[in-house]
Amino acid sequence: MDFTDIQHFLLMRTPALVARCEFLTFRSGDGGRAWLDGIVDKVGTAKAVGTGALDSRWVTIAFTWNGLRALGVSDALLETFPDDFKQGMAARAGVLGTTGANHPDHWVDGLASPDLHAIAILFARNMAERDRRKQEHDRYLSRIPGVEVLSGLDLEATPPFDYAHDHLGYRDRLSQPVVAGTGVEAIPGSGPPIEPGEFFLGYVDESGFATPLPQPEVLSRNGSYLAYLRLEEHVGRFREFLRQHGETRDALDLGGDLQRNNFFNYGAMDAPGENMQRRRMIRRAGTYGPHFSEGASDNGAERGIAAFVGCASLVRQFEFAMNVWVNNTTVGELASEKDPFEGLPAFTTVRGGAYFFLPGIRALRFLAAGASVAVARSVQVLQEPQ
Repeated sequence: MDFTDIQHFLLMRTPALVARCEFLTFRSGDGGRAWLDGIVDKVGTAKAVGTGALDSRWVTIAFTWNGLRALGVSDALLETFPDDFKQGMAARAGVLGTTGANHPDHWVDGLASPDLHAIAILFARNMAERDRRKQEHDRYLSRIPGVEVLSGLDLEATPPFDYAHDHLGYRDRLSQPVVAGTGVEAIPGSGPPIEPGEFFLGYVDESGFATPLPQPEVLSRNGSYLAYLRLEEHVGRFREFLRQHGETRDALDLGGDLQRNNFFNYGAMDAPGENMQRRRMIRRAGTYGPHFSEGASDNGAERGIAAFVGCASLVRQFEFAMNVWVNNTTVGELASEKDPFEGLPAFTTVRGGAYFFLPGIRALRFLAAGASVAVARSVQVLQEPQ
């Protein structure tokens, strides 16, 4: 794997406890390319973050299909991307089951708008540094006509900070897949290492083949697709449900034991089940909104999770999980098998979402240089020393 070209976001974690998500629109291609050209050197690579010379001041950048078009990628090249990415998350509400209160008609902050072109995630060690980074980005944008912030979202870890968890109290970072070739040691229950082509374009996947690359190759190689979901968590409603329907069953010793808390032998227990290796996804998430302390009254403030799911195929991985495993009522020869959690009251609401493409570093430089140039230029860029 080319760790010098792959953005760090799906492979290596920075020591950041907070971040700022900036959702951008490009009113002009020149402005978008100028913005990208001036910020690309701040984008963290998997190699840089993995060296031990840790620096939380990394940026992650990804684009919607409309964003790639706004930057100047030609229609002919854009047509080589898969239909799910081209259509975007809002247009695929029927597939994803985002209906009723979760429908894109109710989404906030321009996340369902075709004017959503890019996301820039600014990482920071603490809130003061995050505020400085946001101000720095604002000053930078003020000098570049044609690029505007549609909306922003501040993320910060929820106390207590000794382990990752959401506002509802559920522990996070369990069963994260290990990518073959990274040297990362899997925790129990994570399964064997998975071929990198399940997550990054240009590599062999679990089928033994590499998925054909969108063109030009310099734009797509070492990239990934990201499904972004903003999920509001109704913490007060959830705690009231627990009070009414049962006492706590927390087993703190089990929850804190990585050798036991996620070690389920599904291969033996569910032999007819799906091939999990082809459905796995890498997830990154952060909480937003004020902490809801135990015993406190619900002040009505919005709080929840900003979740990013990384994969090589939105249809085969993310949409399959949402449509077949959660919302489909028929599984094999069984009927009425909709996910049993669907029968519970809704403790979350989808407040927005989008499909992004997370390019490699060479792809970012290619876009900044002018993506409408001939494909021959892409070969030159690919061969340039880094």
